[in-house]
Amino acid sequence: MSDVAKVIPLRPHPARSEASSRESVTGAQRLVREQSERRHPSSGALPPKTPNDGSFVDTVRSGLVDQIASTAEFLRRRMAGDYEVDEFGFDPHFADHIVMPMLRPLFEKWFRVEVSGIENIPLTGGALVVANHAGVIPIDGLMTSVAVHDHHPAHRPLRMLAADMAFEMPLVGGLARKAGHTLACNPDAERLLREGEVAAVFPEGFKGIGKPFSERYKLQRFGRGGFVSAAMRTGVPIIPCSIVGSEEIYPKIGDLTTLSRLLGLPYFPVTPLFPHLGPLGLVPLPSKWHIEFGTPIVTDTYDAGAEEDPMVLFEVTDHVRETIQQTLYRLLAKRRNIFLG
Repeated sequence: MSDVAKVIPLRPHPARSEASSRESVTGAQRLVREQSERRHPSSGALPPKTPNDGSFVDTVRSGLVDQIASTAEFLRRRMAGDYEVDEFGFDPHFADHIVMPMLRPLFEKWFRVEVSGIENIPLTGGALVVANHAGVIPIDGLMTSVAVHDHHPAHRPLRMLAADMAFEMPLVGGLARKAGHTLACNPDAERLLREGEVAAVFPEGFKGIGKPFSERYKLQRFGRGGFVSAAMRTGVPIIPCSIVGSEEIYPKIGDLTTLSRLLGLPYFPVTPLFPHLGPLGLVPLPSKWHIEFGTPIVTDTYDAGAEEDPMVLFEVTDHVRETIQQTLYRLLAKRRNIFLG
């Protein structure tokens, strides 16, 4: 018998071998799965958290808290009577917290109004803004008031001189008074201007907003120069204002005159969408707007009594009208598209 010992290889324990093999396979599967997820992340997997995950929620929460606080403060002041109303019915607190927030989405998002020349409106003292008028419904006046309030460095309110009809309509009349508007008459205009307010007048009146689409951006007659007389009597500058975009919101292609007489309206418009689509036809088309305030026309250099001279009034009125008309032509020449600007 040989003295050489036989070496018998050690065999792993069956249970231990199976566990080791299982761990090895599991680790390999995990590695493959992790590599696959890196290359092709599953749609159900949660995105990695970033430091900015909470910023959006915090912003929304902060905005909500501010809105609730602002609303509560508004209601407190209204209930306590802690606000002022002037002799014309203008309620600045109501206008700033109710009227302007209602109009801003239309101004900023729907019509996307561009404003230029706002520096031509003085920081203090009276001024008379004279603008073209169009659009079937006088939305242009409301947009001009937002332009002056939000874009002027002093955030001055624009006191519009409106037709009698606006104040005869239920609800609308009271709202117009609270927003700062008053009758388009010389006594009211002169009182506002003497008190250092910025007033606005649309001399075309119903002839402007009710003209057919075929005559768009062609200014109608400016009356007998009553607004020029008011400016001369008070010595305030006249600011020509040209509005592009308002003509396209309700393209007027017809007029139901019989119906307008029955309803006591200056016109009953027919547009491509109204009255065929009913209330849906009342939604204005989203044309791109541009409001430009021109160089002031001074009125305090005329001789005494000039405000009573028909020739002087006609000359200044024609000068204002021609300035607005030429500015409209210039702005239209630069515009590439009705809806894109």
